[in-house]
Amino acid sequence: MVSRLGQDDLTALARGYALLGSGGGGPTTMLELMLAGSATWPIDVVDPSALDTATPCLGVAFVGSTMLLSERMPGIDPFGPLIAAVERWLGHEVPAVCSLEGGGMNGLAPLTLAGTHIVVDADCTGRAVPGLDQMSLFVDRVPGIVVACDTGAGGVALVEAARAIDVERVVRAAIIQAGGAGCAVFAGFTVGDLREHAISGHLAHALDLGRAFVAASGRPLAELADALGAQLVAEGRILSVSALADDPHVSAVEIAGAGGTVHRVITRSETLAVVSDGQVVAAAPTVIVAIDAISREVLEVTELSLARNVAVFAIPAPAWWIAAPGRVEHVRPSAYGLAELDVA
Repeated sequence: MVSRLGQDDLTALARGYALLGSGGGGPTTMLELMLAGSATWPIDVVDPSALDTATPCLGVAFVGSTMLLSERMPGIDPFGPLIAAVERWLGHEVPAVCSLEGGGMNGLAPLTLAGTHIVVDADCTGRAVPGLDQMSLFVDRVPGIVVACDTGAGGVALVEAARAIDVERVVRAAIIQAGGAGCAVFAGFTVGDLREHAISGHLAHALDLGRAFVAASGRPLAELADALGAQLVAEGRILSVSALADDPHVSAVEIAGAGGTVHRVITRSETLAVVSDGQVVAAAPTVIVAIDAISREVLEVTELSLARNVAVFAIPAPAWWIAAPGRVEHVRPSAYGLAELDVA
């Protein structure tokens, strides 16, 4: 099945990916601007089932600080040198591309290659995640994956490792060397691997979600939640934002809810859980996203500030994470050292 994206779909698709960022993944604005000026519209997006299983594929993403990316814009062909490196390593061209992180700005990243590659509607997370070792290809231990990344000053590093955590650590060190932000390319897998070890149809899901959000954003919050197929788990005014004593990267955002209910939204680089009056009501891998209750802007965790009126939605997690044993452990709060926030 082939779907055709028109340029008029870009805003809705970006809003969908912003929601699936779960408070992280970076703002979509930079990629929207890059794609708005592209000459490749309309863009055909192909379901994995419509391609030969042996078709080589690659995944692309921006890595590191999204704040730095907003200050140091990528070049006209940010993934080109990395793709050339993995193709030299593999010894053949890679004609297809998919998304690695289907939440935030990286959901749009493969569309930047639409002029040269087949865009495959498959994704390796279904939401924003902080670690490269959380990609579905690594979670399912697909062999032969190679990863190329920036090192700065035009340099490229290429890693092939048996352990996913080694890739995460080496690439992270290289990106720090590059100045804290850069690009990464995964390769060494096929479209057949994506059918079993990735989330098919995720771009279509993001587009549907974004269209629903755009159409219903002006309605009452409960109706907006229904339109998104989500649950409204918290609503109110932010009273405080405090870091966890044992882990300063974890924050608790306290919200004064209706009828005296106290909500706490627990965040790291993404939102991990919502606790209402001491009870966990939503937790990753459920996509938990906050919006400004007045402007209806989709908020990053860094934008959850004092006195802001917010609404928090819980969007069902991609079924892939619970379809096989061992997967969900990679994205539950316990994966971030917060086991007390896990839910069944």
